[in-house]
Amino acid sequence: MNGKTITQFIIEQQRQVSGASGAFTGLVNDVVLACKIISNTVSKGALVGVLGSAGSENVQGETQKKLDVISNDIMIQSNEWAGRLAAMASEEMDDVYSIPAQYPRGKYLLLFDPLDGSSNIDVNVSVGTIFSILRCPAGVTNPLVRDFLQPGATQVCAGYALYGPSTMLVLTLGRGVNGFTLDRDIGEFILTHPDIQIPVDTEEFAINASNERFWEQPVQRYVEECLAGKDGPRAKNFNMRWIASMVAEVHRILMRGGVFLYPKDTKDPSKAGKLRLMYEANPMSFIVEQAGGTSSTGRERIMDMLPNALHQRVPVILGSRNEVERIIGYHMGS
Repeated sequence: MNGKTITQFIIEQQRQVSGASGAFTGLVNDVVLACKIISNTVSKGALVGVLGSAGSENVQGETQKKLDVISNDIMIQSNEWAGRLAAMASEEMDDVYSIPAQYPRGKYLLLFDPLDGSSNIDVNVSVGTIFSILRCPAGVTNPLVRDFLQPGATQVCAGYALYGPSTMLVLTLGRGVNGFTLDRDIGEFILTHPDIQIPVDTEEFAINASNERFWEQPVQRYVEECLAGKDGPRAKNFNMRWIASMVAEVHRILMRGGVFLYPKDTKDPSKAGKLRLMYEANPMSFIVEQAGGTSSTGRERIMDMLPNALHQRVPVILGSRNEVERIIGYHMGS
């Protein structure tokens, strides 16, 4: 075997932390195992009858795919038993998931989107799993929603698995970002992309252009300038991308730069944004910032936001630093 396994990498990182007990390493390994199982299930698709609608809705009123439900169950079953977690929360569940009484409880909280981009699953486009780990507040043995409502800056770990032509897992422990590729022959994630850095400049942006009429003026201005190309005020040509899978969009940005926008709009005035702060925006912001990028709502740093609900939605603008800072400047009127 060539290369460092993800388990070896995590253990080496934890050796640098005074007082580390091994519980965190075990927790990340449990999440990694869940991602391997989900990857295997996703790869079989129609062969094992897991495509299509589950005939139910999640807490946000969105139609669940069969794989949404299956992936959610896999994450729970892989992480509830080992005594490393105090509780879990998922985009697919209404409330906090308490660890069953027959299992010991630990000192961490796990949040996850079990299958991001699942609307793409029936057309065989890349999807993924996003996860975030927080410390459970001291003295809390039966965590409630309020115990999860911590700013993104308090995360101790965030990552995602991308189920594409190859399965990759991208991870930050707060000391940079590293990417691992699943070697199916040995069943291990191997370090293939050490110390990922997002280029500060880019000529690529990703946005759902069908919502243009609902965007605020700063975003309309930014996209208009990009589309004007060399003849416009930016004096360079841009490419536009849209996959409708946040994991795939962020992964592309980590690999080659770019900016991703799911901004505030007026399409549904009751919603502050489209993406979920706790399951999508915070973990992806942590990863992007650790890779040298920037993440914002357009008006404030996402990781500084104090959450007010488990399924809170927020605008998201993230990626190459110079482009995101330009968009922030437009929101601030500079």
